[in-house]
Amino acid sequence: MAKSDVSSEYFRRSSLFWIVIVTVSLSFYTWTVFWPQDVPYDSLGPLGALAKHLVDHHYPIMYYGWFLTWVVHTFEALYALKVCSDKGIDSTSTRLLWFVQTFFFGLASLGILLKYKAGGRSKRH
Repeated sequence: MAKSDVSSEYFRRSSLFWIVIVTVSLSFYTWTVFWPQDVPYDSLGPLGALAKHLVDHHYPIMYYGWFLTWVVHTFEALYALKVCSDKGIDSTSTRLLWFVQTFFFGLASLGILLKYKAGGRSKRH
C-alpha cells in the first residue's frame, strides 16, 4: 500500500477507557433526565446525592443541557469530517467511522484525529 493510501484510510479507535467513561456518563445523564424517578439515588453515594440535588433543583438546566450535549457532539462529528478532508482522509468508509465515533465519544475521538499527521505517524502517548 502506498503512503497516500494509508493516509486516506487512517482510523484509530478511541481508547477503551474513554469509550467506557463517556458511555457510562451519558447513559447515567440520560437516565436522570428522562427517568429520574427510577434512579436509586441512595445506593449511589455522593454521586447519587449530587444527581438528586441537580434533578430536584436544576432540572430544566439538566434537560436542556442533555440536548445541548448532543448538539455539541453533532458539531464535533461534522468538524471531524472537515479535519478528515484537511488531512487527506478521503475514504468514504473511513470518514464515516470518524463521524460516528466522534458523534458518540466527542473529544475522545476528535483528539486522536487532530493529532494525526498526514503522511507521517501520529503522536502516541
